[in-house]
Amino acid sequence: MRVTELKRSESVSVAVPPDELYALVSDVTRTGQWSPVCKACWWDEGDGPRVGAWFTGRNELPERTWETRSQVVAADPGREFSWEVNKGWARWGYTLEPEGDGTRLTEHWEFLPAGLEGFRERYGDTADDEVAKRSEAARTGIPATLAAIKELAEGA
Repeated sequence: MRVTELKRSESVSVAVPPDELYALVSDVTRTGQWSPVCKACWWDEGDGPRVGAWFTGRNELPERTWETRSQVVAADPGREFSWEVNKGWARWGYTLEPEGDGTRLTEHWEFLPAGLEGFRERYGDTADDEVAKRSEAARTGIPATLAAIKELAEGA
C-alpha cells in the first residue's frame, strides 16, 4: 500500500474579525465563490449552519461531475465550522483564531477510516490511487480556497 497523506491543513491571515469571517465560511450556499471543485451547495429545506444540519454539494472536475451529502459536525460561531461527507468518509472544515484585528483561518481536510473502507469496496485494487487523488486535490485546493476566501472577505 502506498503511503498517502490522509490529513491536510493550511492557514491564512484574513483582515476580518472571527465572527464576521465565520458568517461567511459557514454559509455553504456561497462555497462556489471560493472552491476550485465544489461549485454549489444548498441546505436541506429549513436547515442552516448548525450541528446536525445536512447539505448537498455539487462538485465539478473536467472528467466528472458529482454530488455529495454532508452533515455539519461543528458549528461554533467565530471558532469552527466543520462537516463530514458521505456519513463520515471525509471531514472538512475551518477553524478561526483571533489574530490582532483579524483572523487566522485554517482549512482542514481528513480522509476518515469509513472513507478508506468505502473506497476499497468501491474501487478495489485502485483504491489507493483514488485516495491519493483526493489527497492531492486537498493539497492544491486548500490554498486556492483560502486565497479566494481572503480576497472575498477583505473585499480586495
